[in-house]
Amino acid sequence: MTVMIVEDDRVLADEIRQFLEKWGYEAFVAERFDGIAAEYSDRRPHLILMDITLPFYDGYYWCSRIRESSDVPILFISSKSDDRDKIMAIAQGGDDYVDKPFHLELLKAKIEAVLRRTYRYKVKERICLDEDVYFETETSALFCHGKELELTRSEKKIMSKLLDCRAKVITREELMMELWSTDEFVSDGTLTTLVCRLRNKLRESCGSEIIGTKKGQGYFIA
Repeated sequence: MTVMIVEDDRVLADEIRQFLEKWGYEAFVAERFDGIAAEYSDRRPHLILMDITLPFYDGYYWCSRIRESSDVPILFISSKSDDRDKIMAIAQGGDDYVDKPFHLELLKAKIEAVLRRTYRYKVKERICLDEDVYFETETSALFCHGKELELTRSEKKIMSKLLDCRAKVITREELMMELWSTDEFVSDGTLTTLVCRLRNKLRESCGSEIIGTKKGQGYFIA
């Protein structure tokens, strides 16, 4: 899903872009503030984040222009928190409104809600593990730098179990029981091999140590 960020504060715009990209979105910052509607037509994003106070014309104007030809969801982000501003934003065709300053996690939740309503698209929950590394819970897929790692069924089960209780130490016995639940017998030695192989894959592909060890207790993901 592609998000267009119409925000003239470049620091904030880049912060939002980088955050969304970590969660698997394609995001880009508008460049032509005198031609937002044309830039939208060129790029055709799935959602627009629209500031109100912009160079040349305000966000209300661009929202109404885009509405002449498209029903793309538009989420306003603005420091204008008066109810009249929010009413104006909705009246011009906006789908929701987020007050500045805001937490990026709240913005993400708003984006996902709007996308679900608009496209009836189930946004897959993704857990960020490191920079450009995330785990998709619905499919148990692990992505590093935009590419999916090839994991075995057992390796996916280990990742899922560790992330279900993130930051908590999961004992070796708990992991073996989790793998046994799939009718796959795993011995103590086999578990050691599985975890070692998984760690090597993460290290080689992602360049970081994702899985930690608590000596004498078990494993965890911080």
